Amino acid sequence: MPTTVASPSSNQNQLLPDDRGVHDWYRFVLSFPPHLVRTYIERFGIDESQVVLDPFCGAGTTLVESKKSGIASVGMDSHPMAYFASSVKVDWSMSADRVLAYAGQVAESFNETMADVEQNALIRDSDTLQHTDSLIGLLGPEESKLLIKDSISPKPVLKTLALLHKINEHGDASLRNIGRLALAGALVNGVSNLKFGPEVGVGRIRADAPVLETWGERIQRMADDLRFVHDRTDIPARVIKFDARNMEQGLAPESVDAVITSPPYPNEKDYTRTTRLESVLLGLITSRNELRQVKQDLLRSNTRGVYKDDADDRSVDGFQSIAEISDAIERRRIELGKTSGFERLYARVTRLYFGGMFRHLSSLRTVLRPGAKLAYVVGDQASFLRIMIPTGQIIADIAESLGYRVIDIDLFRTRFSTATGQHLREEVVVLEWSSD
Repeated sequence: MPTTVASPSSNQNQLLPDDRGVHDWYRFVLSFPPHLVRTYIERFGIDESQVVLDPFCGAGTTLVESKKSGIASVGMDSHPMAYFASSVKVDWSMSADRVLAYAGQVAESFNETMADVEQNALIRDSDTLQHTDSLIGLLGPEESKLLIKDSISPKPVLKTLALLHKINEHGDASLRNIGRLALAGALVNGVSNLKFGPEVGVGRIRADAPVLETWGERIQRMADDLRFVHDRTDIPARVIKFDARNMEQGLAPESVDAVITSPPYPNEKDYTRTTRLESVLLGLITSRNELRQVKQDLLRSNTRGVYKDDADDRSVDGFQSIAEISDAIERRRIELGKTSGFERLYARVTRLYFGGMFRHLSSLRTVLRPGAKLAYVVGDQASFLRIMIPTGQIIADIAESLGYRVIDIDLFRTRFSTATGQHLREEVVVLEWSSD
């Protein structure tokens, strides 16, 4: 019987004011909250002698919260922006004074450059820039094509690229990474035209934006945070760029005591699109071929990441519940006359998603110590033609078939689905591993 670990309202996913330190350096939309990580650290009785793993670490919530609690952690993610962000967020080796001195050098150099640019009328002609249909010339042709149309205006792009150049000119690698992550956060919050609700889209078009000022405010907050966590600098936390469906290739056998994670949900949320702007402008993804490779290394959770040769679905051929849901989605598609290429993939991506989770949980067994506890934050979905997918229950069934013990399925919160008019459950599947 599912239990409740928190009041089941949508507010449970909000970042609490006291939790903003480090976590707020860079966050994905709908990242799960730090207080949930603390709940399971305490429930599992994890102490300083143990290691916590997050195999879908995203922006590093589990890693940062574990480090704050004095507990060693390991994170894995194959998305380059997630890998970069989480790696920077657990590096607390820089002093606040060094960060601020570095930021001052970057700002001074940037201002000198922009003064020269203004003098040469390269951005003064706002009429020309605002009526440019593409960003080719400021970015390369391939990079420009990767961006969501109108996600950022030409003048802010020019300033962003100039600032990035100065960030990379000064300081050591750790300081440059701090500067780049602050720029990624500034792009999403204050510089671009993006809006999130929770899907990414284009909001009000900004002809210009205070790029340096927004970046500087974020750098100041990061420096302030470093003053409060300096006594946790030596707590181990490392991040591996790796596909979570092949755990045994990335970690040593029996090296993990607990898992606290939130894998992608089976819906139409394209995680590479949500982070596309910062991934491209920071140079983490520079071509369609690189984007394709990123998608191929991710768990299949949306139709924009499905490829002809994908075979994860074969892993769950024997699961009747998955077959029934997949068949129901396909019948609904035919009944509604939905014929687009993406709609035709709804049934298949459902099978691929759970097949990928099967592969993940299967390969994970080798790296877990006997008695390891696991918490998977997942959500029921109805994105595929309103057919309900009880994600938590199916993952629990898969885990049980692989030898895990299902301890509970805790209700974390409910969220309202505008597509179905229903309140969908967001749950924590709690497991235990025993090698017996």
